[in-house]
Amino acid sequence: MNVVIRKIGNSEGVIIPKEILQKLGLKNGDSLELREVEHGFELVAQEADLAEQLEAARLGMQKYRAALRELAK
Repeated sequence: MNVVIRKIGNSEGVIIPKEILQKLGLKNGDSLELREVEHGFELVAQEADLAEQLEAARLGMQKYRAALRELAK
């Protein structure tokens, strides 16, 4: 399937056809990760649960920084 890079506001992007989005279970607002592979790029859907878990872990590490340092000794 061929797509065209288009101007979108002050940026440029690729429009993903509706059929592909439906097939992959993606919708407006979902996050994708762009990965460089040997012969090009691939888009991979990010799992919302993982992103939420990572953010919760970051917040917990900041909140309990002193306790974690003591435990690490």
